[in-house]
Amino acid sequence: MFKDNYLDMSKIIKDKAVLQLFEVVEKHGGVLRFVGGAVRDALAGLEGFDLDLATDMSPDELVEMCEESGLKTIPIGIKYGTVGVVINDTVLEVTSLRKDIKTDGRHAEVEFTTDWNEDASRRDLTINAVYADEKGNVFDYYNGIDDLEKGVVRFIGNPAHRIQEDYLRILRFFRFYSIFGKGDIDARALKACRENQVGLKNISIERVRDEFLKILLTPNVIKTVKIMIDNDILGYILPPAPHFGCLERLIKLVRSEKLDESALRRLFILYLPDETLAESFSNRLKLSRKEKEQFIGWARFNPSITDFTNPQTLQKLLYERGRDFCHHKFILRCAELGQMPENFHQVLENIQNLPIYTFPLKGRDLIEVGVNDNRKIGQMLDMLEHLWIESNFTMSREDLLAQIHSSLKSVL
Repeated sequence: MFKDNYLDMSKIIKDKAVLQLFEVVEKHGGVLRFVGGAVRDALAGLEGFDLDLATDMSPDELVEMCEESGLKTIPIGIKYGTVGVVINDTVLEVTSLRKDIKTDGRHAEVEFTTDWNEDASRRDLTINAVYADEKGNVFDYYNGIDDLEKGVVRFIGNPAHRIQEDYLRILRFFRFYSIFGKGDIDARALKACRENQVGLKNISIERVRDEFLKILLTPNVIKTVKIMIDNDILGYILPPAPHFGCLERLIKLVRSEKLDESALRRLFILYLPDETLAESFSNRLKLSRKEKEQFIGWARFNPSITDFTNPQTLQKLLYERGRDFCHHKFILRCAELGQMPENFHQVLENIQNLPIYTFPLKGRDLIEVGVNDNRKIGQMLDMLEHLWIESNFTMSREDLLAQIHSSLKSVL
């Protein structure tokens, strides 16, 4: 389906320098079009998407013509036909038209083609197989525009075949359904996802994790994840989630108060794991070291909402756990318990603005007054730090040094 001058390209082309690349390709007898997410999201009225382009020129031809025109290229994935072209310090990914020769559920052997319909046929969903040129002409080979308008998310051709080409498409299907779906989920697609979900075990856990975290940030995440759990999608990683009510409260709280979104926070409240389960989750999903510490920390420490609303106890929490922990845990506790204190935003401001004090003593201070045993140095520092915290951080270095002399007998 061809739609003349259909799309307002100002929604896609924010930097007109991009048009230089269109001129270069056209000058050499080729065709260049935007494809996939950029076109789909612009049609849906969304913003903030990455630009992906497709061309009927081969990667080698594209690189050669860009070099002749003074455009820098980066070999992002030459083997799979993708070349990065640098325009005003932005890297545009341009992929040559392809057809799959062989697939194993994770990777595909491809052959370059000049047939736009054939390139479209290898894409996953109808809404992702819409192309647009720089003039706003739209090329829709599988009625993706109609599906987008109706909120229908479906695979191109046989759903099972599309999934078996890349099993990650199961999770992509659910993600796009949660974003664009308006009615019941496509029955043929769901059946194919359910029957092929074991193939996800062949995908690296990092790719599965990243896709699932994206799902958690989608608009209709509760409805979508319920469908996934009911159909045992990712059942080999995720247990049934009993806390959809908590997740719903978290989503409403974050939206109504215009707070930062966090997929990890949504994952946590969906399961409210204890420390053991949190560690298991972190290992199974191969979270980064920082994410793992954060996730387990939310499970290990459970201050009350009052601890956050009281400036003195909050000051202690900030010292012991840090701003990042306090920010996320306060939001989590409010959503978990269904309680939002009147000074909610003031607490968040306090978390960001209250000073985090530095304990004024170090081990060398004790050595200078005659404490030489490392174990005893540690014991005394712990005791003095406790006194300092209990004083609401008011004890000075001199006050603490004075405590050393009176405490030496009990420690030595």
